[in-house]
Order: sequence, then C-alpha cells, then structure tokens
Amino acid sequence: VSPLETSQIIVITQTPESLSVSPGDRVTINCKASNGIDNAVAWYQQKSGQAPKLLIYGPSTHPSGIPDRFSGSGSGADYTFTISRVEAEDAGDYYCQQHYRVPLTVIQSGTKTSLQLFTLYRN
Repeated sequence: VSPLETSQIIVITQTPESLSVSPGDRVTINCKASNGIDNAVAWYQQKSGQAPKLLIYGPSTHPSGIPDRFSGSGSGADYTFTISRVEAEDAGDYYCQQHYRVPLTVIQSGTKTSLQLFTLYRN
C-alpha cells in the first residue's frame, strides 16, 4: 500500500543553506518535516545544468553505483544526510524530498543545501 496521502501538506526545512568545506571533511545536512513521514525520504544531488541524481532513499539505502561515503539516517520527522569524506566532485546542491504525502515536496531553491569545496594547493 502506498503511503501517499492528500490530507495535509508537509513542509520540509533543510539546514544548513550552504556549506564551504575542504576535501576530506565530513558534511552533515539535516532535514526536518512538519509531520512524521515514516522514512519516505530521499536525498538528491544536483549540479549546474544537470538533472538531479538520487543518492539515498528510505532513509539509508544506496542506489546501485552510489559511493559508500554517502549515507543517510533518521526516523519520524527528522533525517540526516552525511558525506563522510567529501571529494571535489561532490560540490553542488543537495535536496531532501519527502514522498509520504501528495503534493510531494519537490526540488526548489528554498529547500536545498549548496556545497562548495575549497582546495588548498601547496608548492
């Protein structure tokens, strides 16, 4: 049975709005729903000019081909996405999406985390 319901709009609050880190750092992004969403959550990465890429769902399952440095956890209304050792290629926007109730909380500028990486070059 699908958990999708139409009785109440769920508001997603994602924090922080932006992160500036260095390669090798640990990154944590938090997602809070206005009501419990029973693990019906997914995390996406989007790079400029590209379609969103699914990284984690359910809340801790990796799709095939997604590196183990990406992980997810949480329950009820509170979920967390972690990159254990960030790499340069991880720069981009990250989105939490709930698919517990219709309308789905879709990818939008107000509920994203922008991840920037700084690389220190040494001679």
